[in-house]
Amino acid sequence: MTTLNPYLNFNGNAEEAFNFYKSVFGGEFLGLQRFKDMPEDEKSPGHIPEKDQDLILHIALPIGNNILMASDCIEAFGYRAVFGSSNYISVQPDSEEETRRIFNALSAGGDIERPLEEMFWGDLFGSFTDQFGIKWMVNYEMKKE
Repeated sequence: MTTLNPYLNFNGNAEEAFNFYKSVFGGEFLGLQRFKDMPEDEKSPGHIPEKDQDLILHIALPIGNNILMASDCIEAFGYRAVFGSSNYISVQPDSEEETRRIFNALSAGGDIERPLEEMFWGDLFGSFTDQFGIKWMVNYEMKKE
C-alpha cells in the first residue's frame, strides 16, 4: 500500500515548529539536515546566504505509522511559504484522553476554529491553526453503545 506523509514548508522556523511537535507527540527525529549541509554543484541554486545556513533543509518526525516532514523555504532559492486554508493535518488518536491532550497541546498559542467537542456524527472533533500557521483537525471516534 502506498504511504502518504505530510510535508510542510516554513519561513525560517521549521526547527522551532518541529521541536514543538516533538514535545507533543514524542519520538526522535529520523533526520535533520541544514542548508549548510547541501553540496554545491551545478544543480544547486547558488551560494546559500550566511543568514540561511542553519535553516532546515529537511527534518522528519515519525508519528505513529506516518512521518511528518518539513523544510524551510529560503528566498535565495526563490521560495516563500504561503499559509492558507486548503490543507489540514488530520490526527486520529487512540483514546479520548490522548485526543484532549493533543488538541490542547497543539492548539496552545494558536487560533481555535472549532473547539474540541462531540459532534453530530458522534465523534469528538476540533480544528485549529497552530502557532506556526499549520492547520490541524483532531478527531476521535467515540465508541458507539
